[in-house]
Amino acid sequence: MIKDILTVKIAVLFWTTLSKASFNFKACGETCLMLTIKTIAITSTTVCSLVLTSIWAADMGHTLSEPVTSKTTSSCENHYVKVGSSCMQGWRINMEDAHTHLLSLPSDRDCCYFGVFDGHGGAKVAQYAGNNLHKRIVCSEYYSRGNIAEALRQGFLQLDTEMLKDDTMKDELAGTTALVVLLKNNKLYCGNVGDSRAVASVAGMVEVLSFDHKPSNDNETRRIVAAGGWVELNRVNGNLALSRALGDFVFKKNDKKKPEEQIVTAFPDVVEKDITLDWEFIVLACDGIWDVLENEDVVKFIRARIAQRMPPETICEELMTACLAPDCNMGGLGCDNMTVVLVCFLHGGTYDELAKKCARPVTHSISALHNDNSLNSLDLK
Repeated sequence: MIKDILTVKIAVLFWTTLSKASFNFKACGETCLMLTIKTIAITSTTVCSLVLTSIWAADMGHTLSEPVTSKTTSSCENHYVKVGSSCMQGWRINMEDAHTHLLSLPSDRDCCYFGVFDGHGGAKVAQYAGNNLHKRIVCSEYYSRGNIAEALRQGFLQLDTEMLKDDTMKDELAGTTALVVLLKNNKLYCGNVGDSRAVASVAGMVEVLSFDHKPSNDNETRRIVAAGGWVELNRVNGNLALSRALGDFVFKKNDKKKPEEQIVTAFPDVVEKDITLDWEFIVLACDGIWDVLENEDVVKFIRARIAQRMPPETICEELMTACLAPDCNMGGLGCDNMTVVLVCFLHGGTYDELAKKCARPVTHSISALHNDNSLNSLDLK
């Protein structure tokens, strides 16, 4: 992969001036990509932004001649939930997603934890987050006090700071979305940075649990500009399509700003919900799914298959197959890595009982409030 053979990756982070510099990036068997920068004085952040633009543009622009459709699938269940998950590389040259599902946490056996991490620029940050974020959350002093929402916020920031201080991670150009759901005592807590998304089906209605962090959102744009960045073509500094993420440390170098005030921040939005008996399932997925299907379409797709008593992990596989593009001439839609985690609520009953619920027709309309992932429409209370 282009990023892996970038010989100037570390040095470029520390340059503050540059004159008539040029960078050459080559991938084996690939066409050489050249970026020439001519300037009198240029900041390290600007250089890195230009470098990242070239890296990501080249990486995103390269796809396989045929998609990798083999899937990594797993399942688990207890008396409360029945869970399936699956991921697929698809048309991309590399698989950069990670995901986690735990029916109990090491220090809290009464808490279920699920996460989806959509990496970019490499899989390293996504994999690290998938393996460690839940540990930082549950070890927070706020968690032991019962303040799960604040434990989520501090856990995200702590993990990001930990990677930044790690000699093997601090110069990493990669980043990742992070979408996690905790279930404890009939309460749901959803923390999110980036554009992976979680929605629930409540009596057949869409309940939005997260919203997408995009640079074009007014609040996000204000923070980006205040920290010294800019938004161009709906991207941070012209390259990153997310306004919040773990990693992406080149955008977190303003010493005068707090972690939550950086150009790109790891500070999550947290949604809390009470879980009632009419909650049917939650689906967590990366944007490889949501770019193709709307919230309502995904809920209908899953509901219909639960009604047929299809196992959750098989539903995840079928959803990814349905979203996979037949070719790469669709503007990138359906060409991304795909990951889905489906959490079906048993409420102490059986999957057959849930299937009967999902077989019932939905007699009410879906509110626009609960089917919109924009920042301004989501009720975060």
